[in-house]
Amino acid sequence: MNGDANGLTQATGRIELAIGGMTCASCANRIEKRLNRLDGVSATVNYATEKASVTYGEGVSTDDLIATVEKAGYTAALPEPPAAERGADGDTPADTDPLRGLRVRTAVSVALSVPVIAMAMFSDLQFEYWQWASLTLAAPVLVWGAWPFHRAAAKNLLLGQATMDTLVSLGTLAAFGWSLYALFLGEAGEPGMVHPFEFTVGGGDGSANIYLEVAAGVTSFILLGRYFEARAKRRAGEALRALLELGAKEVAVVRGGREERVPVDRLAVGDLFVVRPGEKIATDGHVVEGTSAVDRGMLTGESVPEEVGPGSEVVGATVNAGGRLLVRATRVGADTQLAQMARLVEEAQSGKAEVQRLADRVSGVFVPVVIALAVATLGFWLGGGATEQAFTAAVAVLIIACPCALGLATPTALLVGTGRGAQLGILIKGPEVLENTRRVDTVVLDKTGTVTTGRMTLVDAAAADGEDPDEVLRLAGAVEDASEHPIGQAVAKGAVQRVGDLPEAADFAAVQGRGVEGTVAGRRVVVGRPSLLEERGLAMPAGSPGPSGSGGSSGPAGPANLIQAVERAHAAGRTAVAVGWDGAVRGVLVVSDVVKPTSAEAVRRLREMGLTPVLLTGDTRGVAEAVAAEVGIDQVVAEVLPEEKAAVVRRLQGEGKVVAMVGDGVNDAAALAQADLGLAMGTGTDVAIEAGDLTLVRGDLRLVADAIRLSRRTLATIRGNLFWAFAYNVMALPLAAAGLLNPMFAGAAMALSSVFVVSNSLRLRGFRPLAADTEGGPQAMAAPEAHAERTEAGAAGSADIAHATWGDPGTDRSTGA
Repeated sequence: MNGDANGLTQATGRIELAIGGMTCASCANRIEKRLNRLDGVSATVNYATEKASVTYGEGVSTDDLIATVEKAGYTAALPEPPAAERGADGDTPADTDPLRGLRVRTAVSVALSVPVIAMAMFSDLQFEYWQWASLTLAAPVLVWGAWPFHRAAAKNLLLGQATMDTLVSLGTLAAFGWSLYALFLGEAGEPGMVHPFEFTVGGGDGSANIYLEVAAGVTSFILLGRYFEARAKRRAGEALRALLELGAKEVAVVRGGREERVPVDRLAVGDLFVVRPGEKIATDGHVVEGTSAVDRGMLTGESVPEEVGPGSEVVGATVNAGGRLLVRATRVGADTQLAQMARLVEEAQSGKAEVQRLADRVSGVFVPVVIALAVATLGFWLGGGATEQAFTAAVAVLIIACPCALGLATPTALLVGTGRGAQLGILIKGPEVLENTRRVDTVVLDKTGTVTTGRMTLVDAAAADGEDPDEVLRLAGAVEDASEHPIGQAVAKGAVQRVGDLPEAADFAAVQGRGVEGTVAGRRVVVGRPSLLEERGLAMPAGSPGPSGSGGSSGPAGPANLIQAVERAHAAGRTAVAVGWDGAVRGVLVVSDVVKPTSAEAVRRLREMGLTPVLLTGDTRGVAEAVAAEVGIDQVVAEVLPEEKAAVVRRLQGEGKVVAMVGDGVNDAAALAQADLGLAMGTGTDVAIEAGDLTLVRGDLRLVADAIRLSRRTLATIRGNLFWAFAYNVMALPLAAAGLLNPMFAGAAMALSSVFVVSNSLRLRGFRPLAADTEGGPQAMAAPEAHAERTEAGAAGSADIAHATWGDPGTDRSTGA
């Protein structure tokens, strides 16, 4: 957004306004209607977060939006950045504590009301002039304690509106006014008057009865309910606030060869900054100098630190757990991954589920209907000649019918559910996503980067007779170390982890799409397709065949075994790379885009939830079926072009399936958008993440099941909240109108209904993911033994190589080195 000196914003944009003065869902509904009447404006007002999310077009300024809210009787302002709300030590200063005023008002009102209620309920406490003592104690509660209700009711009256404050103000003032009449003009002021307490309305003409306990008790109960509600709402938003506050506050920037500590908001793209061991990384960037391990757990829930070095990408708010790093900033401020995560969560919290929109429509007309019902109740009882009953029943109707619980049902559950999701690395884009998760029955999984790592890994090695497998790896790795091809990098990194440092290769040359060659320790080594080695005169060595199926990496192998290694690799959809020098092939290396250690477990969990997994890939059918068999997927759609993936999703939808799509690449974006529910892996491209409905920050496929479980749990909580909020009003209003409910208990029940809804939502904070490993955490690396079993299942005989933990491979499958 661009603003001029007067604060006007003429460009099309989106903004969030902090709204003040709302007391119930009908307030939010009224502001929303006013904003949406403006041309080109689409607004959603959230009572729980006290924010309005507004999209506006040309010709509308932020001043216009604020003025519209103020005309409705409320306040609006641009929200301050989180840093401005907190002190230097990160704690909220006492003078800016938003709950302090409400806490004091509530405490004083409750302290004054308790003796008033006690004297009214227990006749033994009713001394000679107890009624005048009650008036002395109740008057400050009604005047000062209930002042926010009276002020809001008067403001709304001037605007021709009615809200929950109108109901509370009318009810308490009516009870207090009747008590004053009975004390000064009736018989209630006489010394020694005894006033029995009843749970329902009583008989008599009412001139000898006072309702000070109703005026004071209702005020205190509602204030108490609002305080607990406000405190619970703040707890519900703690996850988002914690996310916003994860980032570093200061950073050591390198300028002119010297380090200078500056606030993180002064960091610019391209700046170099230093991160010492134990410090938070200030912003997103790439490592220029140094090696370390970076703990991403606070941002992604990942338990295993990630090794980084020159060229590695790092994310702001993660912690440097090892050595000193010099990092160049690539994204700052609102562009960082942390800021984008917070934005996604905040947008989700500001939305409304379809079921909540019905509740909003009901609450919008609820207050006028309740006032009409109270008048009708008064008339009905007066028609029967029961003045006291008429008054008491009408007051009970006014007080019992607060629509607060309806307004809190959805936003509080969304606050807690999306916040808990953010803590677990699950970003839910909006409440409509929750509706979709309930109906999903089919999950389409992209293969590369989703089920598999998306990176080439060295998984097998076979050496010829008389050759040392480590020497084959060392020479092949030395040549491939100079290559930028993903297969070459996989061989080089695997060799480093197996045999250590590699020698230098001279006279390096790459043969496009076929392999590489170079001179290492006086030997001309060729690594690549077997056909390339044949052209270079490198033939399979003569000798007796080794035992069939023996692991080449565990010892020498005859020529038949080298050929078998190539055949096994091709059968499993893997890439075989031959290594040769001095006129003969010395060994065969096998690389592959391996299945993630958690993918099989993730598929099993999806099946347990009643979902049908489908593997979708552009790779060959042989490769796809091998991967599907390894993870337990029966349905495979292979050899699909990128633009055809969305068509596959449409076909499944045409068969009556409700489809969730999981992907990470640009080629998955259309399918993610087409699916009923799109789940984008956060380790993928920005295009895929933007197209998805849910973003999984980690690359762990088990989060798919957790995301669907959390979404369904949140939706169930919303529906439960709405049911009890509606049921409360449906049951309570007839009781009040029939004279079966004392107004003071009506006030307590009304306050408790809101507290119940918020407390029920807070239960979502206890949601536990299935993705938590009992031993190693969410991202614990697979045990070497398990890795070996998987490798042997796909390409028999690879014991030693498979037992090694290989480094990060390349990024794609290829047929050449």
